[in-house]
Amino acid sequence: MSAQKSAGIQLLLDAEKEASKIVQKAREYRTKRVREARDEAKKEIEAYKAQKEAEFKKFEAEHTQGNKAAQEEANAEAEARIREIKEAGSKNREQVIKDLLHAVFTPTPEAMAAH
Repeated sequence: MSAQKSAGIQLLLDAEKEASKIVQKAREYRTKRVREARDEAKKEIEAYKAQKEAEFKKFEAEHTQGNKAAQEEANAEAEARIREIKEAGSKNREQVIKDLLHAVFTPTPEAMAAH
């Protein structure tokens, strides 16, 4: 009977070892799948990010062109207005200087107003 018990115990020990190997393989497989899933997710995220970056750059390029044109037009208008002001200043310059000098050097006496 002792040999039978011994054989039964050995059978249980062998079954436990086999079960332990199966559990270990399952853990390794799960760990491997988690790593693979993480890598796949990273690739998908990078692809999505690259797609959205490209869309944003396209959008930015399309809308920057309009702003650039408006800015160039505003600069041209400002330059034209500055030229007009300079021309008007140089055209009337002599008369303005003459009027200023006359006002400064020809005093007109006025009574001071009482407070």
